[in-house]
Amino acid sequence: MKLPFIAAGLTLAVSFNTVQAKVLTVEKLNTLNQLHDVTISPKGEALIYGLKKGTSSSDNHLYRQDIKSGKVTQLTTHENSEHNVVWADDGQSIYFLSSRSGSSQIWQLPLAGGEAKQISDLAVDINGFKISKNGQTFALSMTVKPGCQTLACTNDARKADKEKKYNIRAYDQLMVRHWDVWLTDYKEHLFVAKPNAQGLITQAEDIMVNWSSDIAGIGNVAIHPEGTSLVFAAKDSSNDVAAKDHSWTTNYDLFEVDLAKAAKQNSYELVNITSENTAWDTAPVYSSNGRFLAYKAMSIPGYESDKFALKLRDNRSGKVRDVAPKWDRSVSTLRFAADNKTLLVTAQDVGQKSIFAITPEFNEVQKVYGVGTNGDVLAHGDNIYFTRHTLGSPKDIFTISQDGYGLKQLTDINKEKLADIQFASYEQFNFKGWNNEKVHGYWLKPANFEAGKKYPIAFLVHGGPQGSFGNMFHYRWNAQLWAAKGYGVVMVDFHGSTGYGQEFTHSISRDWGGKPLEDLQKGLDFIVKDQPWLDGDNACALGASYGGYMMNWIAGNWSDRFKCLINHAGLFDMPSFYQSTEELWFPEYDLGGPLFGDEKGNISDDYNKYNPSAFVNNWKTPMLVIQGELDYRVPYAQSLGAFTTLQRKGIDSRLVMFPDEDHHIRKPDNLVVWYEEVFKWLDKYTK
Repeated sequence: MKLPFIAAGLTLAVSFNTVQAKVLTVEKLNTLNQLHDVTISPKGEALIYGLKKGTSSSDNHLYRQDIKSGKVTQLTTHENSEHNVVWADDGQSIYFLSSRSGSSQIWQLPLAGGEAKQISDLAVDINGFKISKNGQTFALSMTVKPGCQTLACTNDARKADKEKKYNIRAYDQLMVRHWDVWLTDYKEHLFVAKPNAQGLITQAEDIMVNWSSDIAGIGNVAIHPEGTSLVFAAKDSSNDVAAKDHSWTTNYDLFEVDLAKAAKQNSYELVNITSENTAWDTAPVYSSNGRFLAYKAMSIPGYESDKFALKLRDNRSGKVRDVAPKWDRSVSTLRFAADNKTLLVTAQDVGQKSIFAITPEFNEVQKVYGVGTNGDVLAHGDNIYFTRHTLGSPKDIFTISQDGYGLKQLTDINKEKLADIQFASYEQFNFKGWNNEKVHGYWLKPANFEAGKKYPIAFLVHGGPQGSFGNMFHYRWNAQLWAAKGYGVVMVDFHGSTGYGQEFTHSISRDWGGKPLEDLQKGLDFIVKDQPWLDGDNACALGASYGGYMMNWIAGNWSDRFKCLINHAGLFDMPSFYQSTEELWFPEYDLGGPLFGDEKGNISDDYNKYNPSAFVNNWKTPMLVIQGELDYRVPYAQSLGAFTTLQRKGIDSRLVMFPDEDHHIRKPDNLVVWYEEVFKWLDKYTK
């Protein structure tokens, strides 16, 4: 989704006509084609990918693209879409999930011609699946009632729930809600299934029947190529004691199941293969020959932004080793290259998300490609296939040799839709921030920039707080939309941002209002001097989540700098935030422990020291407050508190609530209104 990376001091050259060019709008953004389920054939001659033609479009189908000729063929046309695409090992067919029969089941489509055939017929929806290389073992994720021995039992329980004449929620332990839902008795479990003689799946066995929690998703399940074993990531909930701390621990573990042994004994034994690490273990991947299992692991318990290091287990000896332990990047995704000797990983990297090739034997790390935000990495022979987006281009598919040469774009899925759209030019910059350490950021010029004019500033502050507003094409906070409205956009990756080494990321913990604020102050001062077209006296700041927290913090600690502030889902009162959020491990690590103190009686002062509500006597800047009512990460009382304070103090303010949104504004029509509200507030104070 991004344009080529521009090094500091070099600007992307864009020609501007005297006639005002068309610019990106949120309505246009909502219509853009979006890629999903990018896969490559076993022989490497073709790609299959899903193409959703607009955020709210029902036109969402699978396409086959020949790699040599570039010829594209539409494979599916059913009114129900397809996802979770997997190639059969012989390359003659593909499997996918679709609800075209009324429930979410697995279908198989022959690529030589013919209609797709439903191959699973189970009483519960399939959420996701993985297949062994030989096609004889399926790992399925399904939402069921723990303790139920059959799928029919789950359906009976659901029916009984609907027939109840009362409506309550009752809990005996945390967590009780997550993101935007109150948790129920139904959990996502992992099942194993084998096709019968007719190639159909009519039975599946829950391998974690009595577990009271979910697996970490089908993306965190690995199945041995020969179907002899599988590994999945989850928090242990095999008993009540193991499950009691799930809301304040990050201890995901990897559990291995010997399927060959289970077939003989008719029972499944789950072995925790990462029990010695009480931090986060996840993302298991088998090599295609089954010799190795790679995964990523953190080392600090309770810290969700710790570095994800790379681990490799030799499945013959059982020995696990650290891979490239001195490499100071946190692994995002990983997979084996075709040679089974190299790992291809992505990691945030100085404002990009780059692709790296790592050789475990020598702990060698080589950057393969580092422009924009790269993902969906696939490998065949010496070639790598991946998707990329940038600050100035949506996601498309590219290929490159594993040695980093021969970059080629394979798709241009929005060529027609963006043919007449003028994107803003942009540049990465750096400056001396806190403690004179190097800090990076990006600026974007207004899309219809005219030399000699001064432009108001939209100062975007990212959330996380361990996050980044890097070289990416974002669908909720798309920097091009502010540039299209005539704003100079400035984004600073302050201390605590990801992709600049673990020490830099870690530096925000226990210092939410310190180093980051100083970086933002110094960054804005630097860029208005460095880029004189930016009007430093005409700026508004805006951010969401931690970025919203920073708006509340700025209001009390940098109150004379901005003409207006926009706070989306921002933390306002830290003690009440702790008492109402769901993932307690986050504040307990970043703010120094539980609100009431640790087991030794030590009480952190961070909840008061960095509490925006403690500095409201300094508030005077007009603020727009926006919130989704279904946000359980930052509950909406935080925004009500900020708005109540603003109104009671007589500060110009506006509260905009979205009853059907959570921490993010996801629905296309709501997103249009969200941007309208934001731009009206900005225009009111800057134009």
